[in-house]
Amino acid sequence: MGGHDTSKSNTDFITWELAEWAANLKYEDLSKEAIHTAKLYLFDSFGCALGGSQQHDLQIFLDYAKELGGHETCTIFGSGYRTDPVMAAMLNALCIRAMDYNDIYWKADPAHPSDIIPAALSICEMNELSGKDLILGTVIGHEIEMRLAEFGDPGVREYGWHHATITCIASPIVAGRMLGLPADQIQQAIGISASPSMCLGAVTAGKLTNMKNTVDPMATRCGVEAAMLASRGYSGPEHVIDGKEGLVHCFEKFGGKFHLNMLTDDLPKASGDHYKIIDCGMKSFPIEALSHAPLTAMMKIVKEHNINPDQVEEIKVEVIARAADILGDPAKYRPTSKETADHSLPYSLAVGLVDGMVTPLQFKQERIDDPALIPVMDKIKVVPNEEFEALFPKFQPSQVTITLQDGASHQQRVDVPKGDPRDPMTEDEIAVKFNALGSSVVGAEACDQLRPLIMNMENEANLDRLMDLMTAKVTA
Repeated sequence: MGGHDTSKSNTDFITWELAEWAANLKYEDLSKEAIHTAKLYLFDSFGCALGGSQQHDLQIFLDYAKELGGHETCTIFGSGYRTDPVMAAMLNALCIRAMDYNDIYWKADPAHPSDIIPAALSICEMNELSGKDLILGTVIGHEIEMRLAEFGDPGVREYGWHHATITCIASPIVAGRMLGLPADQIQQAIGISASPSMCLGAVTAGKLTNMKNTVDPMATRCGVEAAMLASRGYSGPEHVIDGKEGLVHCFEKFGGKFHLNMLTDDLPKASGDHYKIIDCGMKSFPIEALSHAPLTAMMKIVKEHNINPDQVEEIKVEVIARAADILGDPAKYRPTSKETADHSLPYSLAVGLVDGMVTPLQFKQERIDDPALIPVMDKIKVVPNEEFEALFPKFQPSQVTITLQDGASHQQRVDVPKGDPRDPMTEDEIAVKFNALGSSVVGAEACDQLRPLIMNMENEANLDRLMDLMTAKVTA
C-alpha cells in the first residue's frame, strides 16, 4: 500500500484535502445554524471550563506551568494566569475536559470536540482575532473531529487506543487555520502533531488516573505547537493518515478498515451546506457518555414510583457490550478517585439513587469515599445486551430493571439520552449548568454577563471581554 509513497506529491495524501478545505473556509461560508450551534457549544464548554478550573488535576498542571513560565500572551480560565499559547491551549482544554462534563460525539469512536476549542482560543487571543474567528475555529474543529470519529471500521477504540489519537489530527488544522497558514503548512502541521501523539486506551481502562482527562488536552496542545512550528517552515509526514506506516496502514495490519471518503465527502463550503457541529451532543450529567442513558432510565423509575433506596433489592442494567466493559469492570465497583467514579456505572447509579441527583457535588472525594455507597453499588448488576449492539451508535439503548425487596419490579428503557441532538439541551438548560459550575468561580453577576456575550460572540472585536469575565476576581 505505502511502498510507492516516495513517488507521490504532497497533494496525493488526504491531509492535503483537509488542509486545503480549512485554509479556504471563511466565517461567511458558515450556515446560520452552524454559527448558532457553535455559540451554544462555546457556552456549554466555557461553563465546563469554569468548573474544571477548580479541579485538583488542573491545579497541579497550573502549578507546573507557573514554574516553567511562558510568554504572557494568553489567559487561563478561572485563575487568569497568563502564559504562552501552547501551554494556554493545554490548560484551557484541561479546564474544559477535567470534569468529563463537556460535549460528546460517539460513532465508531468517541470524541469530545470541544476539547479542541482552546486551539482556536489561544491563537485568537494571541493575535487579537475576533469572535467570528473563534466561531469559525470551533466549527472547523467539530467538523474534522466528528468525521475522524466515524471513519474507522471499527474505530481505534476497539483496538485499545484512545480518541486523543484523532484529536491530534484535528487540532493542528484548527490552529493552522487560526494562524492563517496556507494549505501546505497546515498539512505539515498535521504530520508534526499526529506522528508522535497516537494514544493508548490504557488511560480509560481499569483504574483511572489524572491522565484520563489529560490526553485529549495534550493532543490539543500538540496541534497548536505543530501549527506554530509549521508556520516557521518545520515539516512533518504528509502521509501520516493514509501513507506508509501511517494510521490507516498500521491499523489495517490488524484487520481494521477506514473509509477515507468519510473524511472528505461533502465537506461544507457554503452557508447552505450541512455542518456536522449540529449533530454533536451535550452532557446533562458529569459522567462518561455511555452512562447517560442508563442513569436517565433509573432516575425516571425512581421519580415515577417514588422509590426509597432502602427498598431496592437489585438494579439490573442492560447496555451494549463496550459500555459494560468500560463502566462495569471490577475496578468500577470500588472507585477511589473522581476519574474512576465518573466512569463507573455502579457508582453513578448508586449515588443517583441515594442522593436523588448526579451533579459535580457527587464526585467530591468525601462523597466517593463514603462506605455507605458500597452495599448500594453491589446491588447493581451491569450486563451486556446483544440485541442492543445492532442499534449502536445510532441509539444508545439502555434498559434498567429495579427489583424491590417486596418482589415488585419496574423497568425503563432509554435509547436517546438528554443532550443528544434528538433531545437537545436548550440555551436555558445550558445556562443552568453554566451558572451551577461558574457562579462560585467568577460570581453570579459575571455569569449573567457571559451568557449574552457568548451568544453574541460574532460581535466581539477581540476576546478581551470574554477572558476578563472568565477570570475569578480577587475579593478582599
